[in-house]
Amino acid sequence: MKTQPPPTHPRVIRYRNTSLLLHRRSALLAAALLLLLLSAMLASACLGLSYVPPGAVWRTLRGEPNLVVGELRLPRIVLGALVGAALGMSGALIQTVTRNPLASPDVIGVGHGAAAATVLALATGTVAAPGALPVVSVAGGLTAAGLVYVLAWRHGMQPSRFVLTGVGIGVALSAVVQLYLTESELAQAEQVKLWLTGSLNGRGYEQAGPLAAVLLLCLPALLWASRAMRQLGLDDDTAAALGVQVQRTRLALTILGVILAATATGAAGPIGFVALTAPQLARRLTRTPQLPLTTSALTGALIVVTADLAARTLDPPLEIPVGALTSLVGGPYLLWLLGRERVVR
Repeated sequence: MKTQPPPTHPRVIRYRNTSLLLHRRSALLAAALLLLLLSAMLASACLGLSYVPPGAVWRTLRGEPNLVVGELRLPRIVLGALVGAALGMSGALIQTVTRNPLASPDVIGVGHGAAAATVLALATGTVAAPGALPVVSVAGGLTAAGLVYVLAWRHGMQPSRFVLTGVGIGVALSAVVQLYLTESELAQAEQVKLWLTGSLNGRGYEQAGPLAAVLLLCLPALLWASRAMRQLGLDDDTAAALGVQVQRTRLALTILGVILAATATGAAGPIGFVALTAPQLARRLTRTPQLPLTTSALTGALIVVTADLAARTLDPPLEIPVGALTSLVGGPYLLWLLGRERVVR
């Protein structure tokens, strides 16, 4: 007598020449995270120095003018959700390539490259339009990632060597930024320091627009990446035997992760530990062997929106930079993860 597989087992949905792997638990969890994200976005629109009823928020969404909601809160909420989603997916891609839960754009130097390029552009006045900052960040992130990839390559790209090289490049780029801050004028230094805190304050649709465009342009690549990540979950010999171009796939996933992280950094500044924690939380919730891309995006968006709400409401009228808050929570998580990895080994 045949038995039905447990609900947690994936199911394959086929339509003509297209197949889709559906994991029931992941789908239910993604729906739950989406509801939590919408709830957090609504709470963020309502709460602050002045309380706005949910009905007024709904009327604002329908076109009724409201300065507090429409001009101040909604733009940063949308930006926060997009930044969190981009960082969550970027972390999942980088951790899949390196096969290391401690790897992320923050750790391997990608974020530092994006930050260094953006900081130099802001400090020197090279970029006047805020909408051009994501382009500068992508250039800096790609340059840093390319340098890490070249230095780490030795008859193939080994994940551990890739991570260690990225850490070294990140430290060097951080030193360059600090040196420039020391030598720059006070006004430029203050502007750069404000950006380096990773804050959504004063940012909105002008920064969210380019980030949303990048996410839309990357959507076909992300659909491909969700399948390629499952293939890279196998060991290299097995994946190669199945016809997977392992090195090319790693390179493509790395470039995609770099673009997402660098663009998010250009839009909101370096918001630390989101790319590190979101994929691992998503995998523990879904209980899947591979990092789930969609759930990582929703988890990252929920983390940033919730952290921004807390940053605005914990000690009013003082506003804590959201990057400082995520780092405050992510630091202990990183220590716990290091201890766990040591125990497992």
